[in-house]
Amino acid sequence: MIGYVMVGTNDLNRSIKFYDDLLKVIGLNRTDTDDVCAGYTSKNGSGAIEFYVTKPFNKQKATVGNGCQVSFIVGTRLEVDMFHEIGLKLGGVSEGAGGERPEGSGVYYSYIRDLEGNKICAFTNNK
Repeated sequence: MIGYVMVGTNDLNRSIKFYDDLLKVIGLNRTDTDDVCAGYTSKNGSGAIEFYVTKPFNKQKATVGNGCQVSFIVGTRLEVDMFHEIGLKLGGVSEGAGGERPEGSGVYYSYIRDLEGNKICAFTNNK
């Protein structure tokens, strides 16, 4: 159903450095870059770009959507924890370390804010 997801940035080069290292943890690599955006593709996927970080098309300041979140499903809890740890090391801000939400559900999440304040999540249904 979803073709791809985009988040905005005011500093594309800074965001590329952040997302290159962060998304590598969950199996996404940057495969496309131009003056306004960078696109990331799954290592084992179809080759289609799934995630973009971009300067806004209207050339206005990129802002955070209140209530918006991008969530990446991964295979293991270790990947969720690594996503959170690497995100913080790269300058992101924690919105919740790895844990089951709700407790006992078996679904394991972590949340960070990227360098622009976009909320991003990694989660798994696997124990």
